[in-house]
Amino acid sequence: MTAPAYDSNNIFAKILRGEIPCKKVYEDDHVLAFHDISPQAPSHILVLPKGEYVSMDDFTQKAAPGEIAALFRALGQIARDEGLHETGYRVISNCGLNGGQEVPHLHLHLLGGRKLGRMVQQAA
Repeated sequence: MTAPAYDSNNIFAKILRGEIPCKKVYEDDHVLAFHDISPQAPSHILVLPKGEYVSMDDFTQKAAPGEIAALFRALGQIARDEGLHETGYRVISNCGLNGGQEVPHLHLHLLGGRKLGRMVQQAA
């Protein structure tokens, strides 16, 4: 399955261009991370590559090895900087329609600060 074309008008593209403000927690040449405006946990940070990648599937097909390493190294650094490594945290990347992806720019949700419980409810 081919990823849809990248939409340069998505909200994260606008944040990356500085058109929409964010509460930044981390930035380097490849990655930007900021607090989610609708947090689902005491700590809820969005971590995204600066490249134009629609989803994790798109990213893992097209990103250079340095971009991939930078994203995951940043994720670990942010978790440590936020103190989440001490009690645990969750990393989520929704991919595509059935995965619940709402914004067509790859982003990882870093959540922590409390016990998060089950990730998916068991079927009835």
